[in-house]
Amino acid sequence: MNQNIKVAVDAIVFGYHKTEGVSLILVKRKYSPFKGSWAIPGGFVLNEEDLESAVRRELREETGVEINFLEQLYTFGKPNRDPRERVLSISYFGLVNSQTFQELKAATDAEQAQWFSIKSLPQLAFDHQEIVNVAITRIRAKIKYQPIGFELLDPKFSFSDLEILYSTLLDRKIDRRNFKKKIMGLGFLEELNEKAPSNGAGRPGSLFQFNVDKYRRYEKNGFHIEI
Repeated sequence: MNQNIKVAVDAIVFGYHKTEGVSLILVKRKYSPFKGSWAIPGGFVLNEEDLESAVRRELREETGVEINFLEQLYTFGKPNRDPRERVLSISYFGLVNSQTFQELKAATDAEQAQWFSIKSLPQLAFDHQEIVNVAITRIRAKIKYQPIGFELLDPKFSFSDLEILYSTLLDRKIDRRNFKKKIMGLGFLEELNEKAPSNGAGRPGSLFQFNVDKYRRYEKNGFHIEI
């Protein structure tokens, strides 16, 4: 059997800002194919690399971003997905607070790196729009059985920040009172004796932080919550 298949990795990195919503890091390709088009950061796996090392390297080289949370998403392998040759792509998705990485640094085969709102993405190279769609679907399912927010929110945040995060990820309104009751009942949020900065509209609310031990326990073991 004459098999000639290359292996690549791609990184779908979601960021969140309470005024700008959920965004995604894209890079502008420096070389053909799809020269000048926007794409997900990624590239070929080196012979001596494992997959996660490869995706972290590509992300660092093309955007300057290093993140803690990466999870394998899916393998994309249609025969014609890359016009050069047969390429399998193992995709990963990650979550970051986009304020931490406001200045992205493109290098290697990326001409530019930039945050884009998931609601206004440009046309993407290869099958990267399909990959992004799968990642968004995974995130929207994941927030119902695992907590999301530790990597996206500031260390101290208002409950409305968490509510906006979930509402933005789900792309719909949520019942605030019911949501707060369910989240607080899980026990991984701690209310602090501090108030959020006043925005001039009513009394400022309390600030919260995650109980890291309890959060990690739920992150590992999971839960089920209807939002």
